[in-house]
Amino acid sequence: MEPQKSPKDFPYKTYLNILHGPLELVDVQKLADACKDKWYNQTLCQVNDSVVRLGVLEGEYHWHEHSEIDEFFFVLDGKFLIDLEDKTIELAPRQGCVVPKGVRHRTRAPKRCVILMIERADIVPTGD
Repeated sequence: MEPQKSPKDFPYKTYLNILHGPLELVDVQKLADACKDKWYNQTLCQVNDSVVRLGVLEGEYHWHEHSEIDEFFFVLDGKFLIDLEDKTIELAPRQGCVVPKGVRHRTRAPKRCVILMIERADIVPTGD
């Protein structure tokens, strides 16, 4: 079994602060255009017990799972891949997919891709 890792062990820019409050304009295009990182993840806003997060991605994330939390991925721009143990789900713009809790997965973007994620506010993005 691998030792437990913390978010600082991974080379991703992940910001869990909530960028926008209720009734504030969320300009996803402006944030995506300004992003220079290869793997950027920013919490945009909170809706009830969930958060909406922006991902500007290129490359691959590590294999992980969330034992108690589902994740929803929705592609705005580019191609996004979700590797599962037995198959790969390919998402194009305006397509989405839920990865249920407990399912081991790895996400990838062969080229720069912009996505939205909806997940419970207490998620640890790097997995359990």
